[in-house]
Amino acid sequence: MHPLLFQLGHFAIPTYGACTALALVTALLALRYFARLLGVNANAVWNLGLITILSTLVAGRLLLVVVYFSAFRHHPFWVLGITANHSVWIDSLALVIGLAAGLLYALAEGLALLRTLDCIAPSAALALGLNRIGAFLAGLDYGLPSTRAWSIVYADPIAALWYGTPLGVPLIPVQLSDALVSILLFLALLWWLPRRTQDGELWGAWLFLYGVSAYFLAFQRTVTQTQWALRWPVAVAMVVASVVFLLRRSSSAIRERYTVSDDSSGS
Repeated sequence: MHPLLFQLGHFAIPTYGACTALALVTALLALRYFARLLGVNANAVWNLGLITILSTLVAGRLLLVVVYFSAFRHHPFWVLGITANHSVWIDSLALVIGLAAGLLYALAEGLALLRTLDCIAPSAALALGLNRIGAFLAGLDYGLPSTRAWSIVYADPIAALWYGTPLGVPLIPVQLSDALVSILLFLALLWWLPRRTQDGELWGAWLFLYGVSAYFLAFQRTVTQTQWALRWPVAVAMVVASVVFLLRRSSSAIRERYTVSDDSSGS
């Protein structure tokens, strides 16, 4: 594939980094669009997205400095490298910090949290789809060895250097499956958007569907024991959390049904 998008002298742009940047910009634009559709303050939601993204990126770099401080002392510019270490624990903790910063901003601005989450759900699905395409092109987060006809073989030594991708080995293109799931989820949420009956529905649906797919797709990835110990609990937690949002919908429907029945009896 193509882990390196282009290079000018010593200046290199990795494909995964470019696709991730495209995914983040697309997510921000989509977030603003859905905020307007759902009647949420579009400017505040845009700022929410920016704060979450920037906090995650800064936290990730600072965590790299802390974890690899001895290397940072000798190579201080390494931490700014666009091909820096991809640690699932560092990435996950940085994301938690970014989400916490976004939540604090949303509370400070008085945003309707459930409706804001409904804006985030399709935006996140679209961004993850683009990100996973970048991972496929770069050779990052690759699948298990396979002899199937649709397996992919990486041959670029840069992929092995940056991401540890095995070369010359047929692998399951699990990144494409992940991207397809996210794009289909985006289309499904787009269809559901005008049919939603209460706030939080889209977010609950996305948590459930993506959590289920992430759990099963994890079995097709080449992951370490540490990565597996983090991935499957997160997927299960997403499914469990979705129940809270989806049960609210069922409870509201039941209350509405009984309210209509009481009104009919009274008349």
